[in-house]
Order: sequence, then structure tokens, then C-alpha cells
Amino acid sequence: MLTRRQLIRDVGFIAIAGRVASEPLLARRMRDNPPMHGDVVYLDSNENPAGPPASAVKAMIDGASSTWRYHFDEFPAFTETIARSENLKPEQVLFGVGSTEVIDAAISAFTSSSLPLITAAPSYDIPVERARGLKTKVVQAPLTPSWAFDVRKLAEAATNSGGGLIYLCNPNNPTSSLTPKADMDWLAANLPPHTVLLVDEAYLHFVDPARAETAINHIRENRDVIVARTFSKIYGLAGARAGFACAKPEIIQALSPFMDNVIPVLAMRAVTAALAERDGLVAERRANNARIRGELCDWLRQKNVHYIEPHANFIMIDIGRDVRSFKREMMNRGVAVGRPFPPLNQMLRVTIGTDPEMQKFRDAFWQVYSS
Repeated sequence: MLTRRQLIRDVGFIAIAGRVASEPLLARRMRDNPPMHGDVVYLDSNENPAGPPASAVKAMIDGASSTWRYHFDEFPAFTETIARSENLKPEQVLFGVGSTEVIDAAISAFTSSSLPLITAAPSYDIPVERARGLKTKVVQAPLTPSWAFDVRKLAEAATNSGGGLIYLCNPNNPTSSLTPKADMDWLAANLPPHTVLLVDEAYLHFVDPARAETAINHIRENRDVIVARTFSKIYGLAGARAGFACAKPEIIQALSPFMDNVIPVLAMRAVTAALAERDGLVAERRANNARIRGELCDWLRQKNVHYIEPHANFIMIDIGRDVRSFKREMMNRGVAVGRPFPPLNQMLRVTIGTDPEMQKFRDAFWQVYSS
């Protein structure tokens, strides 16, 4: 088990000026998409078409006139609100700009020229680009045949490297696949010395609760685990850019120099309102997403189109051809779909939208796919 002294001694801190990089990378990805006009269905960025709950919208409207103040005095209470929502203590929570700021901070705090970022391929590529931008070594292991993270290979890589940061996205982006609970438990219990596990749970709320469990349980057991969460997905607050990290106090202290622990006051008010109705809201949105996703899967099976079994609010479809040209043809029909995710260059990532949006997707997809 790592202590704060060991963390500082073994990893060290890089200059804070170089820490904020993932948000610009994310923004650049969005700008790389060609401009679209007219009645476009956006199924390209895993956004939630349900949008913010009405309570969050009201909280932002009511708070608009008070944005002339910084409201730093409200941040301790906000931290306590997040901590209570996950049955944690305030010293186990650090909020920030989406989950990308958490990822940035973890890479800055727990990797170095000698300690690598260890992850899978394919997975969320922003952490890999961030680490490489810092000249940090990146070790990637292939996903298993069932598209899960190979936890034993990740642990082996950490052992061979003398430690580092393991990044595991569950459900995984872009594959929407799930790493089984037993594998997650094994990895958290068998982390090599000087190794921290970062579990990105951006999409966990979309998973059937019988199929997965949050890694926050390992934080309660004082293990060297960080959980990154965002309010962008199930809560429909992507534009608010709010998220948080959970970890034991020693790890939170190591992350803290690399995070501002500041978000816009309207984001804070929106999140507070949304968390007040979390249980009903999450269950309702999860069920609706599962229904629409299931109907799409049924349709794809009827059309004999293969896909990776999805567990999030998106699906990876095997189109058997180059994604770039397929994406352009879909855009021509008013449907924006995901960019290429090498090496899966013939698989199309599609966000689950509303019923009418998915009908438009099916019509456009079949026109392009069957041509």
C-alpha cells in the first residue's frame, strides 16, 4: 500500500504549468469534425439527448444573476455533497472539470520518465496522447477476445516497469464493453508495488447494476485506486464540464496540486440539483437507454450486422469498410456518427439517441451500408 511519502518520493511532481492538456485535446477532437448544417442528429460524441434534468436547468437559471461572484465559499459544501452521494468522506473527494482533469492529474502525479501509463488498446485515447505529450512511456495490452481489459497483463506490465499508473475505462470507450467484476476485484487486490489504478467510470451508470459494480468499493477498503466520474453522460451535463475523483486521502493529496478544484458556479448548482434526485433519475435514464439500445441491437441482428455487445450509451458496429468514408456518407444524410478509433478502422461508434433519432439513424445507416 502506498503512503503519501512514498508517492512523493517514488513519483515526484512535474511543473503544474504543464498539467492541463486533456481539455484542449478533447476540444480539438470536436473541432476536427466538419461543420454541419440543417436538421442533424448528433450521435458522434456520446452525449445524452435527455439533457440536464429540469431541476438542474432551474438551478442554473436561478443562479445566473449571481455569476458576478466566484462563490469559492460554496466549494466545501459541494465537496461534502459529492462525498455523501458516494458514501465517502470529503477528504476522499476532489472535484474538477469533467473527468478529463482527473485523468490529467493522475498522469501528472503517478507517471514519470521511469513510471509508465499502462492501459489497453483500443481504449480512450486522450490519456495516451496526454502521457505521450509529457514524454511518458505508454504500455498498451490488447483487450481480451470478449473486449475486456486483460487485468493480469496490466498487472504484469506494472510489475515489469516497477510501478506506474494503470488506466482502465469501464465500460470501455470506444467499444462499450465491460470488464467483469471478478477481474476488477482481482486487479485492485493485486496491484504491484508503486502502482495506482485509475478506473474511468464515465459510463458506469448505463450498465445493468447486476452486471457491474463501482470500483469506489475498493477506495473504502483503502486500496491504491482512483475512480474518475463525470456528470457529462447519464446526467446530460456535458457542457457544464463537471466531474470528480474519489480516492483515499493520501492519493487525493497527491492529485490536488494538479487540479484547480474549481468549476463554474452554474455547473456546481446544476450538479447539486441533479444529485438530489439521483436515484430515480439514474434508474429511469438507464432503463430508457437500455430499451432504445436493445431495439437497435435487435434490428442489427435482423439485418445480420455484427456489433460488440454494448453496456454504455453507445455501440460499436462492424461495417466491414473504412469508417471515414462511411461517416461522410452518413453526414450527407444528416446523421453525425463517431470518428475512427484505430485499430478498429472498420467499426463505427454510434451514440444511442432518442427514438426518432435512432429511426433516422437506421434509415441512413441502411442506405449507406447496403449501397
